[in-house]
Amino acid sequence: MSLPPAPQVKPARPEFSSGPCPKRPGWSAEAVAARAHLGRSHRASGPKGQLKAVIDQTAELLGVPADYKVGIVPASDTGAYEMAMWSMLGARPVDMLVWESFGKGWSTDAVKQLKLDDCRVIEAEYGALPDLSQVRMDADICFTQNGTTSGARIPNFDWIADDRAGLTFVDATSAVFAQPVDWAKVDVLTFSWQKVLGGEGAHGVLILSPRAVERLESYTPDRPLPKIFRLTKGGALIDGIFTGATINTPSMWCVADCADALDWVEELGGVTAAHARADANFAALQAWVDRTDWVENLVPEAANRSNTSVCLKIVDPTVAGLDDAAQKAFTKAMVKRLEGQEAAFDINGYRDAPAGLRIWCGATVDTADIEALTPWLDWAFATAKADL
Repeated sequence: MSLPPAPQVKPARPEFSSGPCPKRPGWSAEAVAARAHLGRSHRASGPKGQLKAVIDQTAELLGVPADYKVGIVPASDTGAYEMAMWSMLGARPVDMLVWESFGKGWSTDAVKQLKLDDCRVIEAEYGALPDLSQVRMDADICFTQNGTTSGARIPNFDWIADDRAGLTFVDATSAVFAQPVDWAKVDVLTFSWQKVLGGEGAHGVLILSPRAVERLESYTPDRPLPKIFRLTKGGALIDGIFTGATINTPSMWCVADCADALDWVEELGGVTAAHARADANFAALQAWVDRTDWVENLVPEAANRSNTSVCLKIVDPTVAGLDDAAQKAFTKAMVKRLEGQEAAFDINGYRDAPAGLRIWCGATVDTADIEALTPWLDWAFATAKADL
């Protein structure tokens, strides 16, 4: 059997990881270092001012309502979401929506760690969404806007009632700056810089509506809270978190890197332009999927397909007929070939997800690199299949 030759053109930037994600085009460490307050106290006026500027620019670019609070918190998106759950859940019933691994983790914490009395887990398989009509509007609702490990996203926020009694807790880490947010339907939203902004890890962003602030100031959960989870003191919101006085010591390198990314988004033309870049990347990849017989999008419903963390499954009968372990070994072999050629890095599916590939199409990726990648995917599949 003759094997296809390796393509001649490689992606200029072969980084397609879904987290940490690729840096913006033109990024340089020197440019970030020049604006970073390295070796300085984050409490000093200059560093604190930069933290506040990042908060303000984030709010402006995302169109966050003026009466919402935006803060920088520890431990990436995970820390931000856990902080919100531990500080606010338990005041009323809770519905946990699960369709991928991070949502599954939040539900496990709600049931096994927080031990919430009235907590329903509404679950769907990878690639699908749960029945959103089952959600109780008198309950708090926890969900991921974009399933980073499944490639399935909510198509819109219309299913959330305007007059809901509960709060909505939205893990939007792989959605913001690539997908619209309906702020009228959001009470708590979290994300990390390391996704669509291509920033560094370890820092989370927590956004609270006035209703969420009211919950924090009126409800005291019957559980101990670690210091890094505490958002109130003496029954009042700790406002410093939302003005640049972080709970613990942030990396001023990471802060400067985020400022660099936010400036880039602004230079593009704002979030609308960032959305358009992600949409164009996804469209280029999906067009290849549509004309290729060995692969399909893991998400069958087009409206529910992520434009950032795009998850693909191999449907070629020879490979699809293998057991799960063998299928994962096959995709690992494909990924190893691509990395060896420096044509693509870090595109294997998430460890808990079905066997397949996961390709980041967020705004920091150039569409030309997606287009250069797809012939290499065909080559890697053909050469790996020849070894079966």
